[in-house]
Amino acid sequence: MSFLKSIKLPRYIKNKFFITALAFVIWIAFLDKTNLMYQYQFQSEVNKLEDQKEFFIKEIRQTREEQQELLSSPEKLEKFAREKYYMKKDNEDLFIISPAPQQ
Repeated sequence: MSFLKSIKLPRYIKNKFFITALAFVIWIAFLDKTNLMYQYQFQSEVNKLEDQKEFFIKEIRQTREEQQELLSSPEKLEKFAREKYYMKKDNEDLFIISPAPQQ
């Protein structure tokens, strides 16, 4: 016990308010339900979702532009239907040529 009394500690370490504040910081940083690790994970999830939001907003804008373009003229609508959905007229034959699979 005399060994512990011989160690000189600064006054602020012996202060009860300092000890309480230190315990509070440790509790918040490591032991709490929403500690620093969870906060970091939540923030990275938020960043990922914001990036996805930007991507989908851009895709929606592009799709609306394509929709306006298709609805503006029947020729463009017919071309789109033929290319994307392989539609044909009654008196036509449709041949689909696909590239050979690469090995």
